[in-house]
Amino acid sequence: MRYTGFIFDLDGVLTDTSEYHFKAWQTLGQTIGIDFDREFNESLKGVGRMDSLERILAFGGKADAYSVDEKTQMAQQKNSLYVEMIQGMSPSDLFEGVEDLLQRLKQENVKLAIGSASKNAPFVLDRLGIADAFDYVVPAGNVQNSKPFPDIFLDAAVNLNLPPESCVGIEDSEAGIEAILAAGMYAVGIGDPAILHRAHVVYTETREIEIEWL
Repeated sequence: MRYTGFIFDLDGVLTDTSEYHFKAWQTLGQTIGIDFDREFNESLKGVGRMDSLERILAFGGKADAYSVDEKTQMAQQKNSLYVEMIQGMSPSDLFEGVEDLLQRLKQENVKLAIGSASKNAPFVLDRLGIADAFDYVVPAGNVQNSKPFPDIFLDAAVNLNLPPESCVGIEDSEAGIEAILAAGMYAVGIGDPAILHRAHVVYTETREIEIEWL
């Protein structure tokens, strides 16, 4: 196999916590008079917490209505709502076929990392029962620029001790695919080919990924 590192996004790739994120952001938005639908929520996928908040405020015409401290408090409030919602997650929330895919990659001596914008990734991985499968989890809070910048994926490559060109990034968001490409990695999209058209290859579901030709 010519690729020796796989860097996975979490939400929408290994499990589906996007609904929890949507509900938490929507609840927060309603408290400040900003309501948005699932279509707008698509633009938040793969984007960090503070950047997501800025997009919501801009959408509601309140980009300059709050101080930095107030925005920080809002982001913390959203995270508290989200963490409360995911307490009940378990291995049954892992997407079908993911465990088998991880095992096959391990058998091929491929190094595995999580490149998620979520600061709650370690908690979710533990809940899913797959925390031990990964060699490295990017500490999202320590990465300067969130997706679509390549920082998360480059950090993963450095800590896997691999050159970027030997890594595969797997994402379900347009911002994530842009980040993978900017990092100089092979981009695998999970979802709608019309949205993820810049990826090298797109699968409808993670379980469909074929590793033999990579």
